[in-house]
Amino acid sequence: MTNSPFSVVLVSGGLDSMVSAALAREAGHRLLALSIDYNQRHQIELAAAKRIAESLGVERHVILPLDLSAFGGSALTDLSIDVPKDGVGNDIPVTYVPARNTIFLSLALGWAEAAGARDLWIGVNALDYSGYPDCRPDFIAGFEALAELATRAGSDGARFRIHAPLQHMTKADIAREADRLGLDAAMSWTCYDPVGDLHCGRCDSCRLRARGFVEAGLPDPTRYAETPDTSR
Repeated sequence: MTNSPFSVVLVSGGLDSMVSAALAREAGHRLLALSIDYNQRHQIELAAAKRIAESLGVERHVILPLDLSAFGGSALTDLSIDVPKDGVGNDIPVTYVPARNTIFLSLALGWAEAAGARDLWIGVNALDYSGYPDCRPDFIAGFEALAELATRAGSDGARFRIHAPLQHMTKADIAREADRLGLDAAMSWTCYDPVGDLHCGRCDSCRLRARGFVEAGLPDPTRYAETPDTSR
């Protein structure tokens, strides 16, 4: 694999990014893993990102500090805003972090250009995604076009590819893919508002995760403080 291409993979610590990175590895890419410490509500997901990066055998894992709490505007970066626990709605929830995927992909693009990589992988999902606008296919396509305009490599004719392999998968599809890849889903972290070292079981992210395992017909290895209501 020493002559295989490099990819920069965004690894948040969640199941989606874990599966996305594993698919990059399955495709024969050597992995450079990027996680962002954006002063989110908790550090548990970054500990999960470290475990995932180690398990996938990445060649380098960078955890980059970037304090988005200075801007606020999200329940994940402003502790005065409560994480919603009433079920998954149709509107963009307060857990949306303004322009987060744009920021993260921009940082991944910078590392990719510096490292001579042309492939970026992100675990966004356009179906069971809580309504986040920066998970949509047109956003991914738009950023890929931007990458060519915004970089010296692009000006010299290089083509960057933004891989979003989970884009059209349901959470059940993702759970099945994790199982097919032989991943230990228990090492990933999804919850927005943990209770100690347990997933809360009530936030949108917990509900969607639990629903995915139920619909996939697979055992859910997640430890919840409360059993998620997957009906809403």
